[in-house]
Amino acid sequence: MLDKLKQIKQLREMQSVLAQERVECEKNGVKVVINGKMEVEDIKLNSELALEDQEKAVIECVNDAIKKLQRTLAMKMQGMGGLGM
Repeated sequence: MLDKLKQIKQLREMQSVLAQERVECEKNGVKVVINGKMEVEDIKLNSELALEDQEKAVIECVNDAIKKLQRTLAMKMQGMGGLGM
């Protein structure tokens, strides 16, 4: 029972640390910021681009930022010892 409680505490601590991560991606002047909870925090558009080009850049930025964040979180989890299970 105590082992399970320790694991839960460890998971919560890990979740808190990972949630503080932030990743930025920029393409053609369009910028997206995503946090460790996989939430989009900010999007900056480039008014010089056509609407279709802005939409494409946002999609590419979000997808690239998610991939980058997943790699970053996986490396951090390995460095923290994984889930310890």
